[in-house]
Amino acid sequence: MPLPYRPGDPVPKFRLPALSGNPQFSFDTVAGRYILMLFFGSAAQPATAEALALVEREAAVFDDVKACFFGVTADPTDEAEGRIAQVIPGRRFFLDYQGGVSKGYGAVDEEGRYRPYWLLLDIDMRVLGAAELDRGAALIDLLRRLPPPGEIDRFAPVIVIPNVFERDVCRNLVELYDANGGEDSGFMREVDGKTVGLIDHSHKKRSDWVIDDDALRADLRRRIERRLVPEIRKAFQFPVSRMERYIVARYDGDTGGYFRPHRDNTTSGTAHRRFACTINLNAEEYDGGDLRFPEYGKRTYRAPTGGAVVFSCSLLHEACPVTRGARYAFLPFLYDEAAAEVREANNPNLGEGLGEYKKG
Repeated sequence: MPLPYRPGDPVPKFRLPALSGNPQFSFDTVAGRYILMLFFGSAAQPATAEALALVEREAAVFDDVKACFFGVTADPTDEAEGRIAQVIPGRRFFLDYQGGVSKGYGAVDEEGRYRPYWLLLDIDMRVLGAAELDRGAALIDLLRRLPPPGEIDRFAPVIVIPNVFERDVCRNLVELYDANGGEDSGFMREVDGKTVGLIDHSHKKRSDWVIDDDALRADLRRRIERRLVPEIRKAFQFPVSRMERYIVARYDGDTGGYFRPHRDNTTSGTAHRRFACTINLNAEEYDGGDLRFPEYGKRTYRAPTGGAVVFSCSLLHEACPVTRGARYAFLPFLYDEAAAEVREANNPNLGEGLGEYKKG
């Protein structure tokens, strides 16, 4: 029976509990490095125990910079009896006790029998190679010979548009932020079927000021409609008609402001978001802080003051740490009428404190 994947194939996204980690680990957030997976089912079997011993012997390969390892078990006794253990950096395990992910990856046959195998993924989570259980050494040898992700020079599918806001508009927004102050900015996560807001400074360190002046909001919206929306239609053939969020964000160099790699549409409460937009308000006044898209290498992106970087909310991206000064940016999300229907339909999935949306 042939292995389920060939080089170039994409792999499914999933969430699973991670051993000694996040109870809803989103696998696609680890893109940007090579990933060696082992669907082993149970570490109690001698052949799978030997495969895991191989990973331990080759631990130096899995540094979380060039590569990481994820094992997938369907056997609860692996955890209970200590046959597997998370080792940071580089080696982690998913707990697939219901078997759904293993089955989706072709590691469980139609009769329900587990069929262990190895899978090697590139930095944007497409298959580089697959191997039977006793052929793991060949994939590790291939992994050693691959170039470091930092040497992969690709352009992310983003557009950079200058002159969306005039300089005096940018300066006014910075001054308004400084006069009003910002509040600690969280992020959205799916917890027990609900979209909730969380604060975790190991993942995100930023402060936001919400613009509540209707006249100023309308003034900013007109600029985006006139200068940015046509460019999005031209580049992506997408008819933006709605905008979410009027905030000025500050990433502070004194505290190392950053936002670790994430996607902007991975919860039911954010599934409507189509494009993210970063309009820089003071691009010459800070170091660091640029946008990076790990699935496309180490290249970073910075729009000039008043300019925008626009990209799909499905792209893994991060705001790199600010190392000097403070970075100010206006950060809306853009979507269309079909997405507005999605947003309204997902109201029942919003956690406490997240206001319901009415598309009218």
